[in-house]
Amino acid sequence: MSSKRTQVVTIGIMLSLFMAAIEGTVVATAMPTIIAELGGLKHYSWVFSAYMLTATTMVPLYGKLSDIYGRRPIFFISMALFLGGSMLSGLSASMGQLIAFRALQGLGAGGLMPLAFIMIGDMFTFEQRARMQGLFSGVWGVASIIGPLLGGFLVDRLTWHWVFYVNVAPGLFATLLVGSAWREQVQRRTGADRPAVDYAGTVLLTAAIVALLLGLFQLGTLYGTLLIISAGVLFVVLMLVERRAADPVLPLALFRQRLFAVTTAQGLLASWSMFGSTNYVPLFGQAILGVSATLAGVTLTPMSLSWTAASIIGSRLLLRLGYRTIALAGMASLIIGSLLMAYLTAATTSASALPLVMFSLGLMGVGMGLSVPAFLIAVQSSVPRQMLGAATAGVQFSREIGGTVGVSIMGVILAAGLTANLTAAGIDTNTVALDELINLGPQSTAASVLDLAVRDALGGAIHNLFLTSLAVAVLAFGVTMLAPRDRIARRSQEVPANISEASGGD
Repeated sequence: MSSKRTQVVTIGIMLSLFMAAIEGTVVATAMPTIIAELGGLKHYSWVFSAYMLTATTMVPLYGKLSDIYGRRPIFFISMALFLGGSMLSGLSASMGQLIAFRALQGLGAGGLMPLAFIMIGDMFTFEQRARMQGLFSGVWGVASIIGPLLGGFLVDRLTWHWVFYVNVAPGLFATLLVGSAWREQVQRRTGADRPAVDYAGTVLLTAAIVALLLGLFQLGTLYGTLLIISAGVLFVVLMLVERRAADPVLPLALFRQRLFAVTTAQGLLASWSMFGSTNYVPLFGQAILGVSATLAGVTLTPMSLSWTAASIIGSRLLLRLGYRTIALAGMASLIIGSLLMAYLTAATTSASALPLVMFSLGLMGVGMGLSVPAFLIAVQSSVPRQMLGAATAGVQFSREIGGTVGVSIMGVILAAGLTANLTAAGIDTNTVALDELINLGPQSTAASVLDLAVRDALGGAIHNLFLTSLAVAVLAFGVTMLAPRDRIARRSQEVPANISEASGGD
């Protein structure tokens, strides 16, 4: 494409990526108001879970479909689903409708996120991607900061419905930009030359992911356990089917590449460690440090800012250093941040520790900012172009699943630890409500021995949670050590021409 077309498409992609990135924080801010109007507090979590479920499920499918049919039509379909879901969510008259339309919105978001990075991989060379990474990392940083502010503004000044309507205008503009300027980088095969869609693999992959995510959302229950076992069986059947498929939706050949296998394993573990712990930091701030809900939320800001800054710097360093070196430095930073969090949780119950908590989260953000783009750019530079969509989506999917697994398992660890600590303290767990726990920080007006014992029990449970995060971060560092030592520039010059060659090794 010409330079002008590339610029236009880049703006469109950044806008669509911003919409997908900001959606979660904007909706979270508006949820108390939505609950007050629509009711259905017991279904609160499903407003987020439905979106996450469909968005995560669709990531690998969109990547493969874009390899077959081209990026533009799949982008259009993703955007149409996202905007349609947004409009309908804003029109919801009940919590059931909102959950259903959020699921529809997630079907679109599951395509917008991976397609953004796939199209970047199509348009830019390794050197250009390294230099441009700062722009796309900045999107996530800005979205994480603006999201809560925008959500609060829309709810206060207009109505909660505008939290969803606000997507429509920028979404249509992004579609116009991409539709008018995008040109496919590879000639797509048509008719008899086009590979057949792997319907069996698609159905099995979708069913396996849905079962896994539903099981994770209900981890610790018999139903959740049965769903996870079912997901395992479906994945085994999927692998058997994909071995015989002419053009599999899940190219197993990619996993025979050492770089891709290490990247997906590292992405799963690092996201588990990062998101599995940071999701509980606001609870730690309120219940243990005794700060306000607003201040507890602000503690996550250093993570977003440092992630963005490290991504910009790390991507530029790829032109001088090996991706493996940068990724290892990132994982070391993640470990140090996790270690400090575990130490603070064990030793500190004062609001004066808040700056150290924010410093720890900043280090964890640096870890992700250095490792995420390094591995993604390395993978994109080492696979044949006809597999770029599947490879990019596979990397993104591993991180999405890692975050979901982390949050779910950490929740079980927290609940089990809290129950054990309360029992050890001689407190009946049935007499303690979660809403009360959140308000039992050191600044609480309640000062009875029972309240303090409950707070200590919660603090000990959160300490176990952060220790688990530290252990997983160490595993992520170990996996990163297994990455090939080649420089990306060298690997990009040796990209295999087809899928059979791509499966040959490192």
